[in-house]
Amino acid sequence: MDSKATRAQRMFSSIANRYDLFNTVSSFNRDSYWRRFAVGHTGVGREALVLDVGVGTGKLMSELVRQKGASAIGVDLCEDMLTRAKDVALDGTAGFALARAECLPFPDDIFDCAISGFTLRNVSELRSTLEEMVRVVKAGGRVVCLEFTPPSRGLTGVAYRMYLTTMLPLLGCLVSGRRAPYTYLPRSIKEFQSPEELKHTMEEVGLTDVQFYLLTLGTVAVHVGTNVGQAH
Repeated sequence: MDSKATRAQRMFSSIANRYDLFNTVSSFNRDSYWRRFAVGHTGVGREALVLDVGVGTGKLMSELVRQKGASAIGVDLCEDMLTRAKDVALDGTAGFALARAECLPFPDDIFDCAISGFTLRNVSELRSTLEEMVRVVKAGGRVVCLEFTPPSRGLTGVAYRMYLTTMLPLLGCLVSGRRAPYTYLPRSIKEFQSPEELKHTMEEVGLTDVQFYLLTLGTVAVHVGTNVGQAH
């Protein structure tokens, strides 16, 4: 396992028990809306099987099962996160796997959709992760990615940058008693691809009709692309 993956695993293990609380507080409870919006763009129905890449504590998977009635499998690098996800699993949850996003332990073309929530910033290889998501999705299925966006230019971007740099680490420390993970978080957001760049990367790995939707003053984006079914 490379150093970034090891750091991510240790970091998320250290905050697993306060992860959901921090997300709710730091997003002013908008995180539930973001998940509903992303799930609403999966295009799946009750007979579908969906893969949640970087399932974390299982909130996105649970929303998928509730909203769509689909079955879902969650994968994550962090065993502590998977333990929490299993605790909140609903009927319709098909299972969990401890695995890296860059090397998914599934055959080609078996899922009707692959979704990720705040995962892409933390993987060692973004392109490899997206290629794997495409590989396991059937032709015509969607890949949906929910992720924070880097601060843009203008007053909104300045305010967002200040929030990431000052308020977010403070909130993280107050909620979890740990500061280090919440200094990593704003840095990972600021260094991540812009929505336009991520759209281009998704197109490069074989997705078509890629669109993105900016939410909450452009601080969050949901990208949606369709697998055209190219040979793997």
